[in-house]
Amino acid sequence: MMDPYDRYELMVNGAVMKNPLVLSSMAGIVDAAYVNARKDLVGMACIGGFSIDQRTMEASRELAAAGRKEFLYDDPVAAIAAQVAQMAEIGVICALNLRGSSPASFRAVAEAIGPSVVYEIDAHCRQAPLVSAGCGEYLLKHQDALFATIRALKEAGVCVSVKIRAGVAEDDRALVKGITAAGADILHVDLMDFGHAKLRQLRNSCPLLIIANNSITTFSAAKDMLAHGADMLSLARQATPETLRGLDKDLARYADETGWYNAPKQLCRGGDIRALTFCCMPVKQCPLIPTLEHLDIPRNEFMTLKLDLVKNTPLAGGENTCFGSLAWCCKSSTPCMFRNMALKEQGLSLHDYMRYKRRLSEKLMQRVFDADAFYAPE
Repeated sequence: MMDPYDRYELMVNGAVMKNPLVLSSMAGIVDAAYVNARKDLVGMACIGGFSIDQRTMEASRELAAAGRKEFLYDDPVAAIAAQVAQMAEIGVICALNLRGSSPASFRAVAEAIGPSVVYEIDAHCRQAPLVSAGCGEYLLKHQDALFATIRALKEAGVCVSVKIRAGVAEDDRALVKGITAAGADILHVDLMDFGHAKLRQLRNSCPLLIIANNSITTFSAAKDMLAHGADMLSLARQATPETLRGLDKDLARYADETGWYNAPKQLCRGGDIRALTFCCMPVKQCPLIPTLEHLDIPRNEFMTLKLDLVKNTPLAGGENTCFGSLAWCCKSSTPCMFRNMALKEQGLSLHDYMRYKRRLSEKLMQRVFDADAFYAPE
């Protein structure tokens, strides 16, 4: 049986994800006991949401009185600490979905609980009492408060996720760029009805780990999200053991077959910018040309960059391919006699070829999102 890291190469908060599946928070429902019933089928669980200060607890009580399920505690921090202790025995990476009315509230929880868990800022809930309390979608309309909360958590030395609802902010691209600049590690996005086009837009705007959420219950839907920028997939109300078991099995099979479980579609077929790894030389009019212009990467630099990044790897070979190097070759799912002949000469399987393409993509993304650091001397 393949090791989870070898299969997915996916880590969160210093721990290996057993698969890319995440349990999304549902207030009053998703706690350690809920996760324990699904522990063999998911890599991470966002427990909560937990209201963590007086204003948000009052909002939770108002919602509970109206019939919604809520976690209600006299001492939220003590209750969360007890849940974290239970989660430590379960073996699933734990994220705490928190609803607070100030950066100080979040930091207080982080200082009490410590860095063993992920802290997920709830900028997603849209219930009026919570928005009035200064959390949930309020943070998407008052982004300075959101960014201040991210910074407060990062100052406490913890891993930070931000859960958002697509289409609420005036500009989702500007929002995720701000979330990135503030120091967040993970973007958890409810895509609503936007689908993979919105996901691709967000993937092209930030280097964060992205969790895609909304009705991803089949392998076909999962594969579509992974091919357009998702690193992980979350489920809420439809997270039945049967659904999770099917996704876990199909994702493992796909990862073992392809070597890169969330490989993007090629750029010319609507893929996100990770697909630069599959692009040939910029010598003809195709989607690569406007993409490079948008990224402010000159064509000559792109050509030099790709060849430099594959030096001393098997991708440097391939003299008989279209452009003389496997650096320029396409995705393994695209039939190509010349690429496959070059791989055979290199003694490289399609599976391993895709793993090297993933490495190349990661280095290209470093150039896209952090050019200064990329070129900084060692």
